[in-house]
Amino acid sequence: MRRLRNVKIVATLGPASSDYKMIRALSDAGADVFRLNMSHGEHDEIRERHEIIRQVEKDTKRPIAILADLQGPKLRVGKFINDEEMLKEGQSFRLDLDEAEGDATRVCLPHKEIFDALEPGASLLVNDGKIRLQVKECGRNFADCTVIFGGMISNRKGVNVPDVVLPLAALSDKDRRDLEFVCQLGIDWLALSFVQRPADVEEARKLADGRAAILSKIEKPAAVKAFAKILQVSDGIMVARGDLGVELPVQNVPPIQKRLVRACRAAAKPVIVATQMLESMIDSPVPTRAEVSDVAAAIYEGADAVMLSAESAAGSYPVEAVTTMNNVAIEVESDPTYREVIDASRAGNKETIADAIVSAAREIAETTDIKAICCFSESGTTALLTARERPHVPIIALTSRRGTSRRLALSWGMHCVMTGEVDRFKMAVVNAARVARTAGFAEESDHIVVIAGIPFNQPGSTNILRVAPCEERLIFSAGPE
Repeated sequence: MRRLRNVKIVATLGPASSDYKMIRALSDAGADVFRLNMSHGEHDEIRERHEIIRQVEKDTKRPIAILADLQGPKLRVGKFINDEEMLKEGQSFRLDLDEAEGDATRVCLPHKEIFDALEPGASLLVNDGKIRLQVKECGRNFADCTVIFGGMISNRKGVNVPDVVLPLAALSDKDRRDLEFVCQLGIDWLALSFVQRPADVEEARKLADGRAAILSKIEKPAAVKAFAKILQVSDGIMVARGDLGVELPVQNVPPIQKRLVRACRAAAKPVIVATQMLESMIDSPVPTRAEVSDVAAAIYEGADAVMLSAESAAGSYPVEAVTTMNNVAIEVESDPTYREVIDASRAGNKETIADAIVSAAREIAETTDIKAICCFSESGTTALLTARERPHVPIIALTSRRGTSRRLALSWGMHCVMTGEVDRFKMAVVNAARVARTAGFAEESDHIVVIAGIPFNQPGSTNILRVAPCEERLIFSAGPE
């Protein structure tokens, strides 16, 4: 099950991928992380998929990360007398709190928080931005708008408010119930929708109480503006380009994606690039050239993972979609230009002993014939710092904590292995060499770099590095501990 590429693949599960046979096929094709979309499916369905993933993990003997994606607040208009109406450019249209069914002049928008935040000149986007309204006048219970882009508006269409920070928590009542449910199941990552401010992340972290790592979805302009602070309080980031492309001009999304990916790498926190990556493969066994280029661009930028949504959840070709991503990743990472781009974008700041150790490990691996960097990491910090370096050789992350091995499955270049607890560095070297040999990373005549923290089992104590032979006889006769 050794991967031949470093970037990870996230596959969303759904109606097209809900039984053991398909989930195992997706794993074999290259899926490293499975996403459970809490916007769809009852708790019993989510529980069943979770159990299947854990069975696949057991059968493949490879840690698999499970990402539960919370729905977040959904802002929608009410219903229309005729179910739908055509809005024409330049006409007036009112949104209000009146629960009466709408017509061609008005409709209910049952979200008082929106009216509390609106100001004249603000934009309202309906139906994924296909309809754009501009506020002329507003009050505590209404907004009189001009239709900028017209179109058909129908019952319960979604509304985006890009210009203001809404006084809404990122977690709805449904999200809080879902959060507790998936944390009790034992998921590894919790994706948080509708993030606008650091406080949204902190609330989710408090509720998760250490049971899952928190991944913030950047899908609103407010989150882009507050990104530095949101990154500080998050364990990982998802660049959710779908909603970003609705609430911002589409031409703004690529440079934002690049900035966010680089910032995450500098912070040693995993980042997923998501939405519409191979969307045509929902109905087609082959992608468009533009989609392949999009996936490749995210890999060249140094993203930790690329994600499939409907392609694997509801499409006709889920295995083919994962296989395509896998093949694109292998091809990109074998391109000499890829290494040039990745090496040139490496952060130069080295502030701690741990920073210096992982940097030295990467430099040694680049200048000598080293086959792998093996890092012992109980909390995952050492492994994440190693991944930030984007070394030329594989990273083997060894840990005695199953939760750590699963969470690291999302991170660039990680080959995660469960190992028993060690209390002496010599035994850590022995274990690392054995794993490197049995997993096919090295032969007995090869050398590896081993990094760890002494004393063991103390997070953040990375302070030792050794170049070690993989021949077991030499390991046991080698120098002091």
